[in-house]
Amino acid sequence: MKYVFYCLLLSLFFSCGKDKIIQLPKIDQSNISDITDVSAAYLFYDETMPDSVELNRKNLISTTNWLVNVDKRLTLEQAIPKILFIQNKKRNAEIHKNENAKNFYTCNDISIKNLGFIDFTDTYYRTNNASTYLDTIKYDNDQIIKIKIHSLDSTYVSFISNDTSFTHTSSNKDLLNHLQTNLIKDGNALLITELDKNLSFQDYITYKSLLTKIKFKNLTIANDEFVFN
Repeated sequence: MKYVFYCLLLSLFFSCGKDKIIQLPKIDQSNISDITDVSAAYLFYDETMPDSVELNRKNLISTTNWLVNVDKRLTLEQAIPKILFIQNKKRNAEIHKNENAKNFYTCNDISIKNLGFIDFTDTYYRTNNASTYLDTIKYDNDQIIKIKIHSLDSTYVSFISNDTSFTHTSSNKDLLNHLQTNLIKDGNALLITELDKNLSFQDYITYKSLLTKIKFKNLTIANDEFVFN
């Protein structure tokens, strides 16, 4: 696909004429590798900026699928406010709106040595406390599982279900096996993710990619993701 190849060059190697290069996050394998009818936004890592992040969204077209290219060196604290801004622009649009248009993170899929994509259209980023928020929302699930991600270099996961909790530390390669082994498999369960604001965007995408590989029919992964201090 011509656009995919062009975008790969642009995102990884080409400076856009302003010496600005995005280092895309890497993933082992994506379920999505081909998207049509697209426009793109870019979140650059820029140490000269007060918050080290610069958003370029001038090429976004509201009725298209949006490819959001985020530099993997950014933290969630830096990137999420800009991503929320982009999301709200599309969600709150009153004219020129396409209900079928989606939002995707662009990644470097090392399995095909080309671009891969992660759909985040229905993801809602929350900056309030997960427990407080859950108290105000009615979820039709037998059990709630909360996983707290501090780092994927040395993965620290807090697992809470039915008043039982434990922590787990491992490399990110073991995280999927850990989740599949310890997730409750009886009844309907809801998985809630809490993310350290200092988590790198690379680690976040690694985790989000891992979640797409969990295949429990009675497990729902919440659209709400909580970024904590």
